[in-house]
Order: sequence, then structure tokens, then C-alpha cells
Amino acid sequence: MKMVLFVCTGNTCRSPMAEALFLHRQGDMGWKARSAGVFAELGAPASPHAVEAMRELGVDLSKHRSQPLTPIMVKEADFIVTMSAGHAAHIRDRFPEVGNKVFLINAFGTSKVPADVSDPFGGSLNTYKRTRDEIDRALSDLILFIRNRQKDA
Repeated sequence: MKMVLFVCTGNTCRSPMAEALFLHRQGDMGWKARSAGVFAELGAPASPHAVEAMRELGVDLSKHRSQPLTPIMVKEADFIVTMSAGHAAHIRDRFPEVGNKVFLINAFGTSKVPADVSDPFGGSLNTYKRTRDEIDRALSDLILFIRNRQKDA
């Protein structure tokens, strides 16, 4: 089964929201999703504001526990989707053999906005909602990209 790995810094805000939204929005694609952080502690819960922002969309993030990025995760992923250019550079530096499957989340679709998803850590619930919505918009383009690649394969 194909798998997409979402990566941010601490794996308590952006990448868990991306993972959960991807699984919620992918429809019948049948992909797995995981998330990790380049500087994550093992086992921290998702930020309470991330949990609440996702609850509004009917997505439960309450059982999420953070995971540091591991070589096995990187190897198993078909796509590694990062929240910032810095995360992408970190992964390419640490795992140069997988550089061709590392993408910035905003690099898909017709707009191909080369922008980072801002880190809501420590912000208000509204900040988390804005980040959630930014991720959600980007995931629509990612899902379309994956569907188009599956047709071409």
C-alpha cells in the first residue's frame, strides 16, 4: 500500500493535522499516511488547539502521539511532504537518497506556492484554524496530484 509521510518540527500541530486531513479527504485512494517531526519528542499529544481545530471538521486528533522522524519512515514513504522548505532541506541533507520524493506541501497544483505553512505552536485557536485551512487547501492539490500520477502509472 502506498504511503505519504507528513513532516514538521515537533509533530504536535501541522503534520498531525495534515496526516488526519489527508486520511479524511483522500476518498477511495487507499493510501496510508503517517506524520513525524524532525525535532519531535516521542509520545507527546497533539496540541489542544490542533485537536479542537480538527474536531470542528469531524476529525479526531486526540489519540495522536508525536514521533521523531526515523530512517525506516523515510524509506517506507512514497512521498514525504514537509510543512517548510527547512524541513525539506533537513531531510535531503540527512537522507540524500530520497531527495526525489521530498515535497513542500504547497508545491502541488496550479499555484505551486513556494511558501511554508506557518507554525501555529503557542498561538490562539484561530491561528490553528488558519493553519488547518491552509493545510486543507494544499491537500486538495496533493490528492489531485496523486490521483493524476496513479492514472499515468
